Amino acid sequence: MAITSANQLELLQTAEAVAREKQIDPGLVVEAMEESLARAAKSRYGAEMDIRVSIDRKTGRATFTRVRTVVEDEELENYQAEFTVEQAKQYMETPAVGDTLVEEIPPVEMGRIAAQSAKQVILQKVREAERDKQFEEFKDRVGTILNVMVKREEYGNVIVDLNPGEGVLRRNEKIGRESYRPNDRIRVYVKDVRREQRGPQVFLSRTAPEFMAELFKMEVPEIYEGIIEIKAVARDPGSRAKIAVISYDNSIDPVGACVGMRGSRVQAVLNELQGEKIDIIPWNEDMPTFLVNALQPAEVSKVVLDEDAERIEVVVPEEQLSLAIGRRGQNVRLASQLTGLDIDIMTEEEESKRRQAEFEERTKLFMDTLDLDEFFAQLLVSEGFTNLEEVAYVEADELLVIDGVDDGTASELQARARDYLDEQNKQALAKARELGVEDSLVNFEGLTPVMVLALATDGIKTLEDFATCADWELAGGWTTENGERKKDEGLLEPFEVSLEEAQDMVMTARVLLGWVDPDDLLPDLDEEAAVEEEAEA
Repeated sequence: MAITSANQLELLQTAEAVAREKQIDPGLVVEAMEESLARAAKSRYGAEMDIRVSIDRKTGRATFTRVRTVVEDEELENYQAEFTVEQAKQYMETPAVGDTLVEEIPPVEMGRIAAQSAKQVILQKVREAERDKQFEEFKDRVGTILNVMVKREEYGNVIVDLNPGEGVLRRNEKIGRESYRPNDRIRVYVKDVRREQRGPQVFLSRTAPEFMAELFKMEVPEIYEGIIEIKAVARDPGSRAKIAVISYDNSIDPVGACVGMRGSRVQAVLNELQGEKIDIIPWNEDMPTFLVNALQPAEVSKVVLDEDAERIEVVVPEEQLSLAIGRRGQNVRLASQLTGLDIDIMTEEEESKRRQAEFEERTKLFMDTLDLDEFFAQLLVSEGFTNLEEVAYVEADELLVIDGVDDGTASELQARARDYLDEQNKQALAKARELGVEDSLVNFEGLTPVMVLALATDGIKTLEDFATCADWELAGGWTTENGERKKDEGLLEPFEVSLEEAQDMVMTARVLLGWVDPDDLLPDLDEEAAVEEEAEA
C-alpha cells in the first residue's frame, strides 16, 4: 500500500484506537509507525541509507527523508549515509564535519512483506510501551497490599490479574498449602518489581513478615496514624508469628490497640492468614527486657547479653524449657528473628553446672600458678578475679578487701603473678624467635610476647604480614552461612583483644609501613562539628 492522502488520516485514527485499547500514549504508537515505515523504506531504497519518517500529528501526512552526515575523509565508511566535506560542497555552501543534509524522498509503495514487517514493528513497540507502563505503575507500589483476582495456577505458582498485566505468587510465597481457583479474590503483598527480558515481573507474597505488618496497618488506625509503630515482625507462615509494637502515646496500650475490642482487630488479620497464631509483644529498647517479652509465654529467670557476639543466654526453670523452645524450636526461633540475636537457652541446673565448672577452672589456675591453697584461690575467684593479669596489675586496694589479705600478702600475690607472667613471656618470645619472628613484630606496641607467639604459629612473622590481616582474623567474629551464624576464631581472641583494638593495631602497622597516609585517618573537623551541632539540636 502507498501512503496516500486517502489513508493519511487513518494513521492517526489507528494510532489513537490502539493507544486507547492498550491504555498507552498515542505518541508512542505514532513513533512505532514512523519506525516501521522507515524500515519499509530502507528495504525499498537500500538498507544502508539513513531514512527517517515523520508523521504530522494533525494531518497524518507521512514525510520520508534521507539524511547524510558530513565526516572526515578517513572516517568515511557508509557511502549511502555519509559523505566527505569535498563531496558535500555540491549540495552545501560551507560544509563542516558533523553537518547533515536532509532530502525529502518519494513515499514507498508497501508490498505484503513490507506491510507485515511494519505491523510486527508496531506490535513490538506497543508491547514495550505496555511493559514500561506496567513497570512505572507498580515500581512505586512495592511494599503495599493489592486485592487481586486469580487467573490460573502453573506448577504451583499462582498467576493473578493486576489489570494491566500479571503478577506471580510463587508457591513458596503461599501460606501453607493454600490453593486457589480462577476468579478467586485474594490479598497479596508486592514484594518486588523487576525488569526482565520478557517484560516487568511483579513478584507477590503472602508469607513475607511485611505482609502481616501491612495488614495490621489496615486494621489498626493508630498504626496508620503513626501513634503505634511496628518495630519488628517474625513469622512461621501459616503457623505462628510474633510482632513487636511500641506506642508513642502513654495513654494508649499498643498491645490492646492491636488486639482490639474482643479481639476484633487481630481476628481480622488471623482470618486473612489462615488462622496463624500471633503473639503481640511490647517492644523495649533494653534488649534483655525485650527478649523476656519475646519468649512469652515462657518465664525467664535470667538473661546474659553478649553484644559483641550478638548472642544472648537465657536461663529458664526446668519446667519452662520445652515451652521456651517451643514445638520444633519454633518459639525460640521466632524470638531470635524478632530480636536479631542468637539465643542459647539453658535450664537453671545447666547454668549452675557451667558456673561451677568455670569456678573450679579458675580456682585451679590460681592454685597452680600462684602456689595457693584451694581456699585462698577460691577467695580470689569469688571476688571476681578471672586471670593472672588482673591479679598482677590491679590496684592493691582491690586485693585488700579480701578477708585475710593485708599489704604484705597483696604484694606477694602480685609479685608471684608478675614473675609467672614474665617467665611465660620469656618462653613465648624464645619460641617465637625460633619460628623466625622479626624484631619489627616483636617490638610492635600492643602485642605481648604470647600474642607474638600465637601469630608466629599461624605464619605471621613480620610487620608486613601483620598489616595484611583483617580485624576479624585477629579478634574473631561471626559470619552467617545458609541462615546460620558461625563463629570465626580470632588469633588474638584468647587474649581478649576487641575488634576495635584489632582495627587500631592493623591500621597503625600500615601507617608505620607507609601504606597509609596518617592524614587520611584524621576525622573531618567540619563533619564532626556538624554532628555535634545536630546532637545539640
